[in-house]
Amino acid sequence: MNVAALLIESFGRVAEGVPAVVDGLDETQLALRVDGEANPIAWLVWHLTRVQDDHVADAFGGDQVWTSGGWAERFGLDLPTGDTGYGHGPVQVAAVRADAGLLAGYHAAVAERTVALLGELTEDDLDRVVDERWDPPVTLGVRLVSVIDDDARHLGQAELVRGLLPG
Repeated sequence: MNVAALLIESFGRVAEGVPAVVDGLDETQLALRVDGEANPIAWLVWHLTRVQDDHVADAFGGDQVWTSGGWAERFGLDLPTGDTGYGHGPVQVAAVRADAGLLAGYHAAVAERTVALLGELTEDDLDRVVDERWDPPVTLGVRLVSVIDDDARHLGQAELVRGLLPG
């Protein structure tokens, strides 16, 4: 297995999990905060997708699907267009409301774009510095592993919340 196939497989695990975690839930269930403050499924899925979209687009020097694919308009959130959810407090978390089809559709579009970008990746590409704001600077390999890790953690949180939903 080459590096591109390995990364595509890793991102693919998340892409399979997102539709499953939102399937059959209505907007109220997706927005439910199980303890009044916990992140709801809608926010978790939106956030993991926004981070993947933002970070992968930046690492490859492309546009985000959020804006280029019209997803920001479809969601119609009362948040800045570039918002990915980092640092959100209770008010911003509550502002993220969407139905299952919208959440799954946006993630599918981001996953498709991610696979297309990863398809030609070589082992040498992983050492390219993509963010010099850190010490040490962040390479493409580190950035992609970070996104996969973040995605998997948030998907797991969404799966836990789904298991706690009443009914």
